[in-house]
Amino acid sequence: MSHYLNALHFSVWKGYFLLNFQPTPSPGKCTLIGWKEWLVLPDLGIPALKAKIDTGARTSALHTFSLEEFTSEGGLMVRFGIHPFRKQSTVELFCEAPVVDQRLVKDSGGHSEMRYLIETSVLLGTLLWPIKISLTNRDGMMFRMLLGRTALKDRFMVDPAKAYLTGKKLKKSYPHLKKRSQQL
Repeated sequence: MSHYLNALHFSVWKGYFLLNFQPTPSPGKCTLIGWKEWLVLPDLGIPALKAKIDTGARTSALHTFSLEEFTSEGGLMVRFGIHPFRKQSTVELFCEAPVVDQRLVKDSGGHSEMRYLIETSVLLGTLLWPIKISLTNRDGMMFRMLLGRTALKDRFMVDPAKAYLTGKKLKKSYPHLKKRSQQL
């Protein structure tokens, strides 16, 4: 996948014009981000997702429902749905990804759960790079995704007093929603 990321300096993704996205920042420089940010999961077809930047979580986590395992070309895969908005269950996206691992993950309450781990690319600000994400039901949580410290390492510094330092443009990626009904 690294040759794909290094070659991605100019492309079009689902009608979005991507220019100069890099897998890592300049050597010795980290991008400053806030405690919550909008991001894209292009490999999964997710055009925008609000994520909590969680330096306390080692692994990133994505909210899923209707999770099912299947085999394709001899490899273990998962198919799952996501609700990109916390209070908008009418918006559903369905994704498929190869499973890279299954791990016992402990949540913030100390409860352990066996989770599927997938690898996918994430776009945050101008940086595009691969991350591993555990899949779980985060229905009762404030954020559909946690971006953990392993994904942040050597790329970002977090200012816990700030939010959306990479911008809010992605918020408009679901134009079919009525403004009033968006619980973003």
